Order: sequence, then structure tokens, then C-alpha cells
Amino acid sequence: MSGTTGIPDAPPTADTVGPFAGSRALVTGGASGIGLATARRLAADGARVAVLDIAVDDLPGPLLGLRADVTDDDAVRAAVRSAVDVMGGLDVLVNNAGVGAAGTVEENDDTEWLRVLDVNLLGIVRVTRAALPALRASDRAAVVNTCSIAATAGLPRRALYSASKGAVLSLTLAMAADHLADGIRVNCVNPGTADTPWIGRLLDAAPDPAAERATLVARQPMGRLVTAEEVAAAICHLADPACAATTGTALAVDGGMAGLRLPAPPR
Repeated sequence: MSGTTGIPDAPPTADTVGPFAGSRALVTGGASGIGLATARRLAADGARVAVLDIAVDDLPGPLLGLRADVTDDDAVRAAVRSAVDVMGGLDVLVNNAGVGAAGTVEENDDTEWLRVLDVNLLGIVRVTRAALPALRASDRAAVVNTCSIAATAGLPRRALYSASKGAVLSLTLAMAADHLADGIRVNCVNPGTADTPWIGRLLDAAPDPAAERATLVARQPMGRLVTAEEVAAAICHLADPACAATTGTALAVDGGMAGLRLPAPPR
């Protein structure tokens, strides 16, 4: 679904229930994986939801699809303006759009470094910058950035990806400080390895996909990959108006990967 087909022109009625009743939300990278799970949950909890992504033709109702690439500032500004116009404002921004990268510092050239940083870091800057006027006008504004366990833990062959997500973590804290006086809360989630389409493609490209999956599972103390729905629940928790005192926080959703040090299983 694209355009405004999925969302009525009128705002939700007083009968709408849920923690986001009456809220207007924008989710970037919301056509699949964590973004789609988040958009669906926000909508189920009462929000009107717009999804900004490079492909939005197959979005389920009642999501509003807005086609834009977060590396294109003009397209981002136009899409955010459309979302605000159709929904009558903006209360929640979820900066989820991102790309992955594998390799050591030797294995990605400058072009790849610039491409990934352009999406993962500057994409957040562009979308947030365009959304700030509408967020300032809200009485319950919240921004949630999708960060990663890679921002706080050294993972093998993730130099570029880790650098981009480390920057997202620092940016989240700086944004929280800058916009506290505007009444805008800014937080991020740090997922562990999530079972998303990108991880699926990474596994498919591995010489032994089953062995690679087993390695990813083994490094998470919970013994399984994180689901997109679990990350979406954490994002919605941080965006919930009930969490009005929470800002400048990174919430781990990683099966204990960041904080637990369990003994190795016996051989």
C-alpha cells in the first residue's frame, strides 16, 4: 500500500483505546523487520502510523506509506511534511532505517564506509531535523533510535557497522540533552542479534548458514535470537507517554548479551 489510502482523513475518535490513542507516529525503515513490527504495534495500540521507506507498496493497512530514501534530504523533508499534513501533527518518531556491514577495517573501502554512515547516522539526522518543528508542537513528543549491541560490545568483523551504531548511541545522548527543553524525549534501543531479513541475508551468504546461525545463537546468553516483535515492544515502551521521565537512555534488548557473564557450558 502506498500513498494515504490506509489512513482516514479524520483523527482517531475518543473511543480509540491503547497507550498511543490519539498519537501520530512516523517509523523509518518500517516496511520490514523491526520497523514493520514497531509500526504494527503502534497502530494496534491506537496510533496513526506513517512508514517512511524506499519501498512501501506492500504495507498492510492501516499504515500510511511514504516512499523516500533517508540519504536524500529533499525526499525526507517532503515525506515528513506529507506525514505531518495527513496525520495533523507528529508525536512519535522512530528512527529505524539502517543497513548492515560486515568486515574488519581493512575489508571495506571508503565508499562503503560513507554509504553506511550516510544511512545509519546521517539518515537519523535528516529525518529528525525535518520532524523537529512538528515534534516541538506535541505535548508528548518522543524519539526512539534503533541502535545495536554493536555500539557497546566488540563484535568480530563488524568494524564499520559498530562505528555507525556507536555514533547513533552518542547522537541519541546529545539529542536528548539538546531537546529536553523542547519537551522532546530521546532514547534508543540496543538489540542483540535479531532475527530480521538482514540477518537472513547474512546467513544465506555464509559458507555454512546453519553453522553461522548456531554461532550467533550461542553468543546470546538467552540461547536464541531476539525477535523483531521483542525489539518493537521495547521501542514502544520508550515512546509511551507513561515513560515521561525517561530520556537519554539506551535500553538493551539482547537476551542478556551486554550484561551477563555466564559460565561456559561443560564439554
